[in-house]
Amino acid sequence: MKKINLDLIRIILSGLLFVINLFLSDFTLKIILICISYIIISSEMYINLFKNIRKLEIFDENFLMIIATITAFIIGEYEEAILVMWLFNLGEYLSDKAVSQSEESITKLMDLRGDTINLKQADNIINTDIKNVKIGDIFIVKPGEKIGLDGMVVDGISNVDTASITGESVPKKIRSGDMVISGYTNIDSILTIKATSNFETSTASKIIELIKNAEDKKTKTEKFITRFCKIYTPIIVLLAILLTLIPYLMTGDLNKWLYRSLIFLVTSCPCALIISIPLGFFSGIGYASKRGILVKGSVELESLSKIKNIIFDKTGTLTKGVFEVQTINSITNNQSELLEIAAYGEYYSNHPIAKSIINKYNKEIIPEKISNFKEISGKGVSVYVDDAYVLIGNYEFMQENNIDIKKENSVGTVIYIAIDKNYKGNIVIADEIKKETTDFIKKLKESGISNLAIVSGDNEKIVKYVSQKIGIDEYYYSMLPNDKVLKVNEYKEKDFTAFVGDGMNDAPVMKTSDLGIAMGGIGSDATIEAADVVIMTDNLLKINEAISISKKTLSIVKFNIIFSLLIKFLMLILGALGISKIWMAVFADVGVTLLLVLNSLKLVIKK
Repeated sequence: MKKINLDLIRIILSGLLFVINLFLSDFTLKIILICISYIIISSEMYINLFKNIRKLEIFDENFLMIIATITAFIIGEYEEAILVMWLFNLGEYLSDKAVSQSEESITKLMDLRGDTINLKQADNIINTDIKNVKIGDIFIVKPGEKIGLDGMVVDGISNVDTASITGESVPKKIRSGDMVISGYTNIDSILTIKATSNFETSTASKIIELIKNAEDKKTKTEKFITRFCKIYTPIIVLLAILLTLIPYLMTGDLNKWLYRSLIFLVTSCPCALIISIPLGFFSGIGYASKRGILVKGSVELESLSKIKNIIFDKTGTLTKGVFEVQTINSITNNQSELLEIAAYGEYYSNHPIAKSIINKYNKEIIPEKISNFKEISGKGVSVYVDDAYVLIGNYEFMQENNIDIKKENSVGTVIYIAIDKNYKGNIVIADEIKKETTDFIKKLKESGISNLAIVSGDNEKIVKYVSQKIGIDEYYYSMLPNDKVLKVNEYKEKDFTAFVGDGMNDAPVMKTSDLGIAMGGIGSDATIEAADVVIMTDNLLKINEAISISKKTLSIVKFNIIFSLLIKFLMLILGALGISKIWMAVFADVGVTLLLVLNSLKLVIKK
């Protein structure tokens, strides 16, 4: 803010001196005031030019404006030289102000946590730096305070505002045992929380870092504009020289053609493109963040509009991923014993199916009874419970281990259990399709994305049921992570392919796809690393919204490019024909820049 205020002081002071000059009759005094006014308004531009010369980056707006105004002095157009520089600096100031306000609005989004936290130590509450808190520490969050770290509620019931993370305005009720994410705001009552992250690994830190890094990635459009300006500016300078020399040699009127070439130079300045295009993408990313959609950068935002194929993971993506035990089929009719063995066997697994079995058991598990736990991705687990060798997994896993079983035909996920190589029974678990899934698929097809497919590790019966229920024709079942990668590669050969999954288990296939979209996996390092876009909630309709934001952003950027170039070429022609003045060229350039900056900010200021 200090820099912008100094700029404003220079603009006002230079403008006052220029106005005073207009009322003076003494030529010497007029020249003195004009020179002082010029030095005040152009000093920073000269400093920037010299810095650029040292870096061998000469042809930019500083170079064009300085050459134009110095030449205007030489041919006696003193007041016009001041007016040109003054208008240009005013335009830069207003543009910077608009950009700064947009960045401030995005920074508010990034204000996801405080610098301090109420740490509980014995019977005391100490307000300490959030960086001092370790995983496992207990901290207190009072009503109105932000939750500083990810954690588990150990005491208290309260509503929390999740809008800064998820974009959802409806408060969420949490109680003891629930997990909370840094960035939530406590509304009602005091909460006591056990930290499951530290400052560096918290979700808020990941999100802030993600948004900061988003500016560093340039799209093909931005790279094109950068290359275009590097080639375009020297060509314009050469044309301006030719516009002076050729007519001068033919007519002998140096001042007339030198003046027109100055108009040509000033008009050619590509400020509007340089400022408005990156700002357009940044605004799109900022708006998406406000809506609970994290986009890693401009490239990823642009990619959302290119999607032709979408491959979906099933569990936790199209379905709720909240598995519930439907039936327990024990060959000895001892259902409680089979459930107990299954719960112990799945104790160390993070898979949703494992959690559903443990929740159904709902009794204390003694970890000391469990040893040699091994999880085989996409198949099952092997483990010792006391002295018994337990295998828990799908039908293929049992066959691989030579367990004699009969395949269960149920609509649901069937988990087979063997003890000491003897089959003991199975547990059928079912998942529920998300309520918005069918509407989401319908809207995707309406938007022109109809090439959809499901890849799942589940059995054919379940995957077929889900695909038919939601309206996806292509589906692939019993797929291991590597099979999913191969299938995505097949689709990539046909057209631009996005993969939508839960993030943690699908990191390899997300990396393989042209665009990885993670659903509600913001607490996972694997999600943030693997995904290009992170949907902060489990709501699939946010993907439709993300695609819409991408298309709106690109529409704004394309308009900025076309409009800017049209105005530029029009003013170049008028300048070459002698119709426009230098100050008119600057005014047009400043006006176009401001107009396109405001156009770029449409998404940010949208209510």
